[in-house]
Amino acid sequence: MNIQQVANIKAAADTATETGHMDAYEALVQIGMRNVAAISGGRTYTSDNAVVMPVSSGYHVVVSLAGNDTYTVRRVFVRGGKASVKGEWEGIYCDEVGEIAYTASCYR
Repeated sequence: MNIQQVANIKAAADTATETGHMDAYEALVQIGMRNVAAISGGRTYTSDNAVVMPVSSGYHVVVSLAGNDTYTVRRVFVRGGKASVKGEWEGIYCDEVGEIAYTASCYR
């Protein structure tokens, strides 16, 4: 994955109304390490407002914190330097974020 693809994924994550900062460790704990291992094999990328987990075949699961303390989970497809959102779940509470993130990773 090159720098431009990571920038495009982060830009796709910024499209919702997020707060300025998200604790990535706390988000990963709420998703669950077993879910992270099942989604991406343990690979994660973090930014100020999103946790990105690459799935395969150009798909990524992006988990970001919304302004009302709920999560937004997106399935993002990256091909040729362009990122497009293929699925989006909004208003996800912390006890549901792991299950929804795993569902987002099942793209077939």
